[in-house]
Amino acid sequence: MKVKLIETIAAALLVGCFAASVAHAQVTAIPSPAQPAPQFTPAQLDQILAPIALYPDPLLAQILMAATYPLEVVQADRWLQDPNNAALKGDQLTAALEQKPWDPSVKSIVPFPQILRMLDGNLDWTERLGEAFLANQSATMDSVQRLRQRAQAAGKLQSTPQETVATQGQFITIEPPSPQIVYIPVYDPAVVYGPWPYPAFWPYYFPGFFDGVIIGDLGFGWFGVSIIGPLWGWDHWDWGRHRIDIDRDRFTALNRNRAPVGGNIWQHDQSHRSGVPYRDPATRGRFPDGLASPEVQRGLRGYPSGGQSRAASPAFESYGRGEDVRAQAERGHSSRMSMPSFSSSGGGSERSAPSSGSRGHR
Repeated sequence: MKVKLIETIAAALLVGCFAASVAHAQVTAIPSPAQPAPQFTPAQLDQILAPIALYPDPLLAQILMAATYPLEVVQADRWLQDPNNAALKGDQLTAALEQKPWDPSVKSIVPFPQILRMLDGNLDWTERLGEAFLANQSATMDSVQRLRQRAQAAGKLQSTPQETVATQGQFITIEPPSPQIVYIPVYDPAVVYGPWPYPAFWPYYFPGFFDGVIIGDLGFGWFGVSIIGPLWGWDHWDWGRHRIDIDRDRFTALNRNRAPVGGNIWQHDQSHRSGVPYRDPATRGRFPDGLASPEVQRGLRGYPSGGQSRAASPAFESYGRGEDVRAQAERGHSSRMSMPSFSSSGGGSERSAPSSGSRGHR
């Protein structure tokens, strides 16, 4: 009788713990559009999108797509840390990347080593970015436009020799004016967006990944990257319909002759998820978890992070810790007060060069 009572109490405790765990997951999960709550608020989305919302449209789209494949982002950055791979340029780099199993969006970020290192070096943010985009693509795109409108109202977002800013209806677009080079803005979110309206959700800020870029009084600098034709410009924003259109043939060529799952409209391809679980229950229902393929597992063994799956790797256990996310944003806010320029802890400076406009004037 005593044993049975103990078993009953233990079972009740387990049920209680499970219920608490589910409740916590519901608070931290990111829903799909079909699930009204819980989901990221506009303040949380703006916090996450702030570091990249002013990037050129093609690069921004590639980053958002690639963030839905965080393990492949890690693989690509580890691959690029090999000096032999980092030395590849142009057609040689394209040919090497065509053989890799990664999604075309991930391959297309490799020519931007600073951006790739930023994604790999801040996996909590990268995973949250990808989960938000998967769960509610429309809200994520609305956040980008909201931030651009805020920067424009603050007098910071306008056409320069480095970028072409245009208004199409109610949407703001940002494109590189040259077909040979794309300039990426390096900026302080606390400056370029004007007074930040969400004191409880300071914008993410990553000041350590852009070598040699001088940040001026207005919070802007630039670094330029030569465009590699096959890896650039195969995606196009359709802001009005909240989607990304893609060049099916070019995407297929980068995807080892495997056609995109959504035809001419980008859709998440679960086969590139490599076993990383989806945190949001609705998203997980759309894309049931799978195990990392043997090919991916073999590819991971040569990297510093080892061949662990996402479930076993501490690097992928950061999502959903709201207090840590807020603390990281606040640390970035504090660090910007004492940083006249971006430091050199991010790699790949050989492909970046400050432009004549790197003093922060727009």
